[in-house]
Amino acid sequence: MFDKFRVWQVAAPKKMQNRFVVKGVKDSLRRIGLLVAAGLICTAAHAAEDSLTNRQGDITPLCGSKPMIVGVSDGYGGNTWRKTGLAEVKDELSHCKNVKRIIYSNANGDPQKANSDINSMVAQGVNVLIMLPDFGAVQLPAMRAAMKAGVEVVPYSAQIAGVPGRDYVVNVVGDSKQIGILWADWLGANVKRGNVVFMGGSPGAAPSQNFMDGLKGGLKKYPNLKLLNEQFVVTNWNPVDAQKAAAGLIAQYPQINAIVTDYGVTALAAAKAFEQAHLPVPAIVTIASDNELNCHYLSARKSGTAFPYYTLDGTTTYVRFAVRHGVAAYQGTTDNESPAVLPSAYADSAKGLDPKCDPNVPPDADLSSALPPEKLKAVFEQ
Repeated sequence: MFDKFRVWQVAAPKKMQNRFVVKGVKDSLRRIGLLVAAGLICTAAHAAEDSLTNRQGDITPLCGSKPMIVGVSDGYGGNTWRKTGLAEVKDELSHCKNVKRIIYSNANGDPQKANSDINSMVAQGVNVLIMLPDFGAVQLPAMRAAMKAGVEVVPYSAQIAGVPGRDYVVNVVGDSKQIGILWADWLGANVKRGNVVFMGGSPGAAPSQNFMDGLKGGLKKYPNLKLLNEQFVVTNWNPVDAQKAAAGLIAQYPQINAIVTDYGVTALAAAKAFEQAHLPVPAIVTIASDNELNCHYLSARKSGTAFPYYTLDGTTTYVRFAVRHGVAAYQGTTDNESPAVLPSAYADSAKGLDPKCDPNVPPDADLSSALPPEKLKAVFEQ
């Protein structure tokens, strides 16, 4: 797992060492320069600061001059979060005038198609491949083959096994360990004691497992909070499946004090399951909330039935970090940013921080996007 206090110290040197072998002596000298420029000799605290600020860099000096084709490979495309992420890619690359084409693929939940999509993009001549590795390690062979073919592969949003510099350039991820600590600290301060459940996505989904591991670690210092499930509850990130799963949890456990999820759709479904069972909604702690969940929370508060609520957001912007790393790797320019990204609090009932709610946009819209308003509106109109 990438830890923000170790990511530059451990991951980047491996990346560079492998690239020395592949690219040759001339490129080695250039990458040694990148090591210094990237601040690998700086303290781990500096890397932590970059992660904590979630500071977006400027892609313009990274664009270089070589014409490039950029591929975006999605494992589960179609929902508004993924559409927003694709729009973020296009918006980020709009600052590079040497981008000749952007190719998009959607595997629709099929891991074999996801690998086939990567192979197809290599055949179509992509120079940079940005991908969300929904299927984990099964995608590594295709990624490795793409790297051998000279494509700069940057997985984002989900932690994946593999060797930086061989299987991918760098893995841009939310700092799952620190996110888990933030979740646990909020629960420790506001729920204090009781039972916690974690609801994830599809079976074996790498992002959900990473969050589950982070939460487990964060809860170790709060012995009065008990995580009831050893494995994450499968919801397929689908509201119908999530509501069924939450109903099953209600039947299985007589007392649930907090529900933690890795997607706003799941969190809302869980809240609705408790409401339909005529039970108080437990504390809801999540990441990547959406418009419907936030409107629901504000409506519940207005009606006097508010539940404790904490969400971390800005996750659609992760892909911008991945784009900048990929472009810099292909162009031979320097990107100083840490690949470990930490989202910011978007709603916190304990501190009176209210989320945005817009009844005129889709229910699953993410209003924490970095897109300009007109481009975000265009996503919602698709």
